[in-house]
Amino acid sequence: MEFVESKIHVRNTLTNKKESFTPIAKGKIGMYACGPTVYGEPHLGHARSAITFDIIYRYFKFLGYQVRYVRNITDVGHLEDELNGQGEDKILKKARIERLEPMEVAQYYTNLYRGMMTRLNVLPPSIEPTASGHIIEQIAIIEQIISNGLAYVVDGSVYLDVVRYAEKYHYGELSGRALDELLTGSRALEGQEQKKHPADFALWKKAETGHIMQWPSPWGMGFPGWHIECTAMSSKYLGVPFDIHGGGMDLKFPHHEAEIAQSYAAFGCPPVNYWLHNNMMTLEGQKMSKSKGNFITLDQMFTGEHPLLDKAYHPMTVRFLMLQAHYGSPIDFSNQALKSAEVACAKLLKGLELVNDLQPNEVSSTSSERFSKHILNTCQSCYNKMNDDFNTAETIACLFDLLAVAQKLVHRGESTSTEALKMLKKTYRDFLTDVLGIRSESSAQDVVLPEVMDLLLELRQQARAQKDFSLSDHIRDRLATIGIQVNDSKENATYEFNRN
Repeated sequence: MEFVESKIHVRNTLTNKKESFTPIAKGKIGMYACGPTVYGEPHLGHARSAITFDIIYRYFKFLGYQVRYVRNITDVGHLEDELNGQGEDKILKKARIERLEPMEVAQYYTNLYRGMMTRLNVLPPSIEPTASGHIIEQIAIIEQIISNGLAYVVDGSVYLDVVRYAEKYHYGELSGRALDELLTGSRALEGQEQKKHPADFALWKKAETGHIMQWPSPWGMGFPGWHIECTAMSSKYLGVPFDIHGGGMDLKFPHHEAEIAQSYAAFGCPPVNYWLHNNMMTLEGQKMSKSKGNFITLDQMFTGEHPLLDKAYHPMTVRFLMLQAHYGSPIDFSNQALKSAEVACAKLLKGLELVNDLQPNEVSSTSSERFSKHILNTCQSCYNKMNDDFNTAETIACLFDLLAVAQKLVHRGESTSTEALKMLKKTYRDFLTDVLGIRSESSAQDVVLPEVMDLLLELRQQARAQKDFSLSDHIRDRLATIGIQVNDSKENATYEFNRN
């Protein structure tokens, strides 16, 4: 699509104000979103964030912007105690429990995540870097921070000196937390005695004896802190500052606050111009939690195999429910809400058939002119709502308005101009499928996939029979990268979407 500059406003969570969005380079967007830590099955929280920034990515591309969208994979450095940077690495712990190599765990859940995102019709990002693949870049930034006098080394670990940092820059501007609050709210933890201040956070951690995930560094064998990975990857692929940084609001502190500090400490400037955060989800009024037993994975949503679910829900129903609320608003998942979303989504998809079949019925009259103007205004409203901080809920309402117009054209004999009819059909189709990413629940992908898989498995079995194991393994490994696991037996081979 040809680039058309549009007046977009976003709520910048750094200022907590709605601001006019101006990209650094005209017609180009640099966007980074925090991706998953790959140690468990993808869940509804992963879906909320991924869908939020998928919509933003889609809309910018729809407007003709050249978008570089970076979404990382965290496969090292994310410790159990996120706030204090203590405890065991989450992936390492999973690997220890399951007696696997850590990268085996990371690869398995990365494949599973990608497969689930495909089912939700989430577009893959432009670049999907991993933390473990950017150790050199992380070490270089840490060295720069040390050189700038804002970090210190203690027994092979490196910490950002928050007190010294705060003498030059504002620490806590995103989360609103002050150093005094962090000091009084801290608690005694093992390893904290290394820090000059409880708010100091690790840029690099010394690897203790037996720690599997470790790399050589100027300070000895160790591994990067959780926060430094995003600074390294976003700055490498987008520069500093870039346009938009996104993630769940639970990441504002400490993760995103630390990213801001690292960027100023290393480069002397903020990492990004606009911070966007999606809100959290509850389930029937309660916060989702594994300990409460109301935690639902995406696989459970799609199969219905959870005691709190009445039935299985199609990925498009889940996606549509999330789009019925503004990304900055909380969403409550309930069977009733899901069933309502299911009905509404089906109605708009059914309406697409009606809209596509509309035929010109141009009659010159005052009423026809008024109706044509109403259609054009409603089409423009779709753009206006998305331009207003990507308000998908209001955009969906506009699509229902357009559907009502289409029904009047068919059932009431209303007439309109050819221009208005053409705009109605294009706007309805573009916003439903391209911008909101809603596709038919019985799409060709769903119908053809089993036959395609049968053919692939047949070809793979032939390769195995001919002892062409290179081709056989290639087919299996390529399928694994899109979240499809091949299970071999003596008689035949079967496939399934990856599950834990």
